[in-house]
Amino acid sequence: MTTETFDPNAQPATYDPNAIASASMTEAAINHIRKQLAKNPAMKGIRLGVKKSGCSGFKYDIEFVEQAHDGDQTIQVADDIQLFIAADAAPYVRGTEIDFSKEGLNSTIKFNNPNAKDLCGCGESFSV
Repeated sequence: MTTETFDPNAQPATYDPNAIASASMTEAAINHIRKQLAKNPAMKGIRLGVKKSGCSGFKYDIEFVEQAHDGDQTIQVADDIQLFIAADAAPYVRGTEIDFSKEGLNSTIKFNNPNAKDLCGCGESFSV
């Protein structure tokens, strides 16, 4: 058996401060966010953060915002949509793809996070 640890402060082998939180959104997610932002034109994008919570340790926190907070990384995912990555969430969401799916009456935002080692059964939280 081997033990793997996750150090959120560890830098990639070739450090690029703009790539550390690199995250992306699928077309389905962009279209969903675009529809949500159209309901409130003052909002310019979404902010992705993480909070300690849930049975696995962390949960994703998304909010619609007018601008980035201090220290946020800004990613232009479409001409009209910005994704802001909270500074303290950056190591946990590095490489994450945000997706949106709809099945029948159910719809959900999904996070394909390569750093997540475990997910809780209900899909609300993850551990690294």
